[in-house]
Amino acid sequence: MAEEASISLAALTVAMVSVFGAVVSYDPVRYVATPTVTEDLSHCWPLLVFGPWFVASLSVLRAALHRRRATHSWAVVVLFSALAVTLCINQAGKTLTGMAVGGLPPITALTCFHQLVRQITLTRPHQRPPRRRPQRTRH
Repeated sequence: MAEEASISLAALTVAMVSVFGAVVSYDPVRYVATPTVTEDLSHCWPLLVFGPWFVASLSVLRAALHRRRATHSWAVVVLFSALAVTLCINQAGKTLTGMAVGGLPPITALTCFHQLVRQITLTRPHQRPPRRRPQRTRH
């Protein structure tokens, strides 16, 4: 029961951090598209970055709950997190503080998500079936 409460609290925290990270990262990612697409399309453009991240995250969570590997989904999560970091830093001030403010939200969301998956996999360890001992035959 305590493990379920801990996972639920971690999931809630990850959700809040991810939503906050997306809210903070939305405008910098949108501004990248503004010079090349219409204003209406630029509002939807961040979905091209955060959409694959979200879907791959769901795949990773599903795999963790079913005790399976999710290498491809993790690659998508990391790739789109790196893309979000790059786009946000590109739009941030060219100071160390500006780059940290721009790049920290996607990195924080990825880190929190990774910790949630670790907590799920550690509280639900893969249980191997018991080894069968060969039966001895009597002569």
